[in-house]
Amino acid sequence: MSLLVVGLSHRSAPVSVLERASLNADAQLKLLQDTVAAEPAAEAAVLATCNRIELYADVDKFHAGVAELSTLLAQHSGVGLEELTPHLYVHYEDRAVHHLFSVACGLDSMVVGEGQILGQIKDSLARAQDLHTAGRLLNDLFQQALRVGKRAHSETGIDRAGQSLVTFGLEQLSAGADVQRWARGKKALVIGAGSMSSLAAATLARSGVAEIVVANRTFERAERLARILSEGDDTDVLARAVPMDAVPVELTRADVAVSCTGATGLVLTADAVAAAVEGRTGAPAVEPAAAGQPAEGTAVRTAAETPLPGAGAAAGGDENCPLDLSSVPSGFSVMGEAAVAGMDAATLEQHGAWAAGGTVVDRSRETGRPGPEADAELIGALAATATRVGRVPERRRPEPVAEVPRPEPVLFLLDLAMPRDVDAAVHRLAGARLVDIESLADASADAPMAADVDMVRRIVADEVAAFGAAQRAARITPTVVALRSMAAEVVAGEIARLEGRLPGLDDKHRAEITQTVKRVVDKLLHAPTVRVKQLAAEPGGAGYADALRTLFDLDQETVASVSRAGNSTTTEKNRGPA
Repeated sequence: MSLLVVGLSHRSAPVSVLERASLNADAQLKLLQDTVAAEPAAEAAVLATCNRIELYADVDKFHAGVAELSTLLAQHSGVGLEELTPHLYVHYEDRAVHHLFSVACGLDSMVVGEGQILGQIKDSLARAQDLHTAGRLLNDLFQQALRVGKRAHSETGIDRAGQSLVTFGLEQLSAGADVQRWARGKKALVIGAGSMSSLAAATLARSGVAEIVVANRTFERAERLARILSEGDDTDVLARAVPMDAVPVELTRADVAVSCTGATGLVLTADAVAAAVEGRTGAPAVEPAAAGQPAEGTAVRTAAETPLPGAGAAAGGDENCPLDLSSVPSGFSVMGEAAVAGMDAATLEQHGAWAAGGTVVDRSRETGRPGPEADAELIGALAATATRVGRVPERRRPEPVAEVPRPEPVLFLLDLAMPRDVDAAVHRLAGARLVDIESLADASADAPMAADVDMVRRIVADEVAAFGAAQRAARITPTVVALRSMAAEVVAGEIARLEGRLPGLDDKHRAEITQTVKRVVDKLLHAPTVRVKQLAAEPGGAGYADALRTLFDLDQETVASVSRAGNSTTTEKNRGPA
């Protein structure tokens, strides 16, 4: 069996695809059950966060496993396989281990170094354990990933390379200002009471907001989070809980709103946000780009007043232009693409030469050249002119639209949900500033990388090598156990045979003989079994188990039963908190 991961993340797919492919809790459980029910997979775990969906499995066939896991992801996400496939990535064996360890350390996060992913990995493991879909391999893998992530955060400064998604989002909301100074005294509305919403509420409380209102579909969870915030020793924030139907009213009172729910539809529509802004300002939250009229006092120039660009021969106007100016639609440039569309090749060539400041050649007077060949040559000449000169300049360039000055926002919204909770149209509303997963991805693309990232990468590489060696050694353990069991059976058989031949043997001598035979067998097997474990742990050592089974004629089913027993023991041992 071999480790395989198939998934998509913010690195491989646009937010719009991630949003549609997101899996709720029920879909994740069904995906796990269907994966282990599929033929290639024996174990399965799902890691689903706001910016990644990954399916881990222990498979016996690579190609069949990739096909099956991809199909299952498409079926349960609701995104068609053809659309999903270009965004999927596949990691196998050591590369899959390396990927998960990198994810656990925050190296693959949207904000490098964020530590929240460790809690999400822990939740994924617990979910697989509860459904009994995690066996020895995935238990070992996820447990080790948690240890590697904790080691990276404790031994390096990876935390300085980036912040949690919440902190980074608040920095974007504050437009680069100091978050604590920006947040001090504000009223916040937190929609949702899950792990991300709780983190957002705690971060806001530490940042100095005056009040936090928690809204959740399950009112008891909202009350519990509000109580925790109010009773916290490190803040004096006033926190209270409200039902979800109170959100429109609370949105009117709030300065900051953070939303992260598991809802499949929008929680805050553009109309709701516009109404909240209007309730705060008394003025409609119109879209600045859609206002349609320039600001008062802005000069508007008509097309007739627009000067000609100073480009080549055209700087002097339309004189000698080979086009029929009377046929050019009003408002279009005689040097632009709209004016020349549909012209024959000869006219196009002459227009191109004229626009480039060249000499106009009257091809109509040339004789002896067939029409199609002439057209081909003329079109080639026009292409060469375009290559040399670049795009033909427009005579009447559209004037820059006079943008209406955008008012300072009175409502700041942070949407950390996937799929989105807040309508993307809010980006265009005056008086509101929205930061969502998509804008966070754009903002974090150029975030500086700390030097500690290199140290974390070395930790990951070392841990991947250690995990691979341990797994390779573990694969031969059932064979070694089966060999020792066979040796014990041989010893027991020979002792029984000896008792049949020497019925008068007393207990003391029988015990001494039995112990002597066992010591001989153990000494004979010790060196080979220790050495074979060492060799099997090295890269390419997988064949030693087969060699051992062949040399000692071990029963394959006996080895398999030992392996299954070990898997069952490991699963029970690892169940519970990591």
